[in-house]
Amino acid sequence: MKALITGASSGIGADMARILSAKGYDLILVARRKKKLEDLKKELSTNVEIISMDISSTFNCMKLYNKVKEEDIDILINNAGFGVFGKFTETSLDKELDMIDLNIKSVHTLTKLFLQDFKEKNKGYILNVASSAAFEPGPLMASYYASKAYVLRMTEAIYEELKRDHSQVYIGALCPGPVDTEFNKVAKVEFRVKALDSYVVADYAIRKMFERKLVIIPGTLMKLNCLFNRFLPRKVLLHFAYNVQKAKEK
Repeated sequence: MKALITGASSGIGADMARILSAKGYDLILVARRKKKLEDLKKELSTNVEIISMDISSTFNCMKLYNKVKEEDIDILINNAGFGVFGKFTETSLDKELDMIDLNIKSVHTLTKLFLQDFKEKNKGYILNVASSAAFEPGPLMASYYASKAYVLRMTEAIYEELKRDHSQVYIGALCPGPVDTEFNKVAKVEFRVKALDSYVVADYAIRKMFERKLVIIPGTLMKLNCLFNRFLPRKVLLHFAYNVQKAKEK
């Protein structure tokens, strides 16, 4: 049994590696920070291959796939991603485009490449890490929220295609709310609600993945929030979302 995890150097990705290793999975861990991957590898009890790579480029995604495609991978977890905070007219275009490359293009590319192999074998799991941000508009984090909506909607559409094909391949989306990871530091935000523990989120996500749940939302509060947002008028939701985002500003 073998799993490939992107964004595995810290946070949810690293904790998923710990959980899957404890379940007996060999691992291929991908991230830019080689030292953090090496430190994580020392903790784990199964065979671990580390690949230090920036997968925000399509070229590197293809390179990664070609490097590992002959291995019998059972699970792909697309976890790598980051956010950008600020008014759309004031945020860095270069940084936003880098974010779109990582949050959307890398997830799209790796999902397509591995899904084609999984369908041929008629087995395998793909878990795409989206966010609760995927369910609502995100003024002051417009591009990040939009990127996670892409991941969620793509995943849902593929799920239905696989169902219609009677495929045994699983695909699902993890949509957490605030999690205690390095995301806040990178996005330069500070959540005003208590963040969930990264290991708790990772453990819940892995359990629900094996239960073949399509959309995985950890935490009762976030489940209620996603449900509540369905019934708000669009402009009221936008007003509310802006105030929530503004409160995150450091």
